Amino acid sequence: MSDAKSILIVEDEAMIGMMLEDYLDALGYRLHAVAATVDDACAQARQGGFDGALLDCNLQGEKSWPVADILVEKGIPFVFATGGMADDLPPAHADRPTLAKPFTIGAVERALGRILPG
Repeated sequence: MSDAKSILIVEDEAMIGMMLEDYLDALGYRLHAVAATVDDACAQARQGGFDGALLDCNLQGEKSWPVADILVEKGIPFVFATGGMADDLPPAHADRPTLAKPFTIGAVERALGRILPG
């Protein structure tokens, strides 16, 4: 499946990251990488080489907005993963699609379908 779209997972909880990896595989996507910190995610975003991203809003107590800014700058589509109202999106990203935790494979499929047509 060499034409499968690759996805960057930005998630600090290992179990959720592994579950998302399984979902991506089942849905026919390729995993680009898993980033668990804002610094690592920013580095991955700057490097690029992937088609889209699932971006947790809160990474070890730090908001992931700098990662989102880089993804926008690079033209890479993404979905925010949010655990609740504490993750109010900043105005610059308020129109971005969100994926509510806890995830289901169907919700992940729909979210990725919104940002990666075809």
